[in-house]
Amino acid sequence: MILLLTDVHGLYTVVNAQIAHAEATTGTLVAAAVILGDVGLFEPHLGRFFRRAGERFLRPTYFIEGNHEDHDHLAALAHAYRHELVHLPRGSVHTIDGCRLLCLGGAGYMDAHTTPRAAVITPADLEACLGHPGDSVDTIISHDCPQGVGVPNSPGCEHYGPPGFAGSDLLRAHFAPRLWVFGHHHRWFDHGAGGTRFVGLAQSWKGYGLLDCGATLRVVRHRVPIDTPFWSRLWQRWQRALRR
Repeated sequence: MILLLTDVHGLYTVVNAQIAHAEATTGTLVAAAVILGDVGLFEPHLGRFFRRAGERFLRPTYFIEGNHEDHDHLAALAHAYRHELVHLPRGSVHTIDGCRLLCLGGAGYMDAHTTPRAAVITPADLEACLGHPGDSVDTIISHDCPQGVGVPNSPGCEHYGPPGFAGSDLLRAHFAPRLWVFGHHHRWFDHGAGGTRFVGLAQSWKGYGLLDCGATLRVVRHRVPIDTPFWSRLWQRWQRALRR
């Protein structure tokens, strides 16, 4: 089975905690973990965990990129840490533990601060995806959600328009996947439409999904205690203020 989780934001110990929890509760070894973006791919985080502390992920770990990575040095960092975690490029198809995955990192544009230019999903990324035969994948994994599946906007973000990235309807029509899993929106989501189950995962410290080769996903809500980053505390306060 594959463990899917998202929005790690540099808290790499959470990955191992969720792997350990999955194996302890299922009695089955996790074949691989796949992070659905916002790994926190920055040299200070990577160097502190893998080099100075000498830590490793418990199982082979792959990732697609989110909008919160060092996009100016993404290729160099992915190469430097390729023995610790493996990058799955946009528009690529990979079979991991029998699961055929179409991988699409990046996100729809929000603003220049939250979505650097290199993070934006482009028409070329979509063309790379559509270059694969329609029957070549069972599951699509992306950081952002597809448009039009019912994912609500976060309070205060309505001015950005409907959540999701443009062109996602082309992927739905071409592949008709049984399952599409994403992160980015920091909330749980589960909805079926047109023969596809769309599942959004909350942040990595709130839980994960377990995927088998039949494109069956079991969502597990399991909290891992963390020291909440300062930026996250500010975001939570702003969200609470908007709800008043």
